[in-house]
Amino acid sequence: MNIGQAATASGVSAKMIRYYESIGLLPAAARTDSGYRVYGERELHVLRFIRRARKLGFSLERIAELLSLWRDDSRASADVKRIALAHVTELEERIRELTEMRDTLATLAACCHGDDRPDCPILQTLGSNV
Repeated sequence: MNIGQAATASGVSAKMIRYYESIGLLPAAARTDSGYRVYGERELHVLRFIRRARKLGFSLERIAELLSLWRDDSRASADVKRIALAHVTELEERIRELTEMRDTLATLAACCHGDDRPDCPILQTLGSNV
């Protein structure tokens, strides 16, 4: 199948397929005599793996590690678990940061009168030197 068909079947855009190929996450596709990329079920399987890993928020570097482990029949599941748990820790930190941002913004919005007056604690805070 061509890149458009592979994109549709995998849920990964053609642009991202080319990018994943360029960084080595996806092996270079076979080419027709006229130079068009050709993908098979093996490549679709890898693309779906990448798509699911991205949906879970894994970085491309971590996805490369996971793909390497996925392809290695002698892998230790402890290695996969270590990567997953490290990602959980990263996600928890991001959640804490986002929660703090939300709470700060909600407090500032609650202090803002939201009327025709020009004074606004949101803009004052954003423009402060602190």
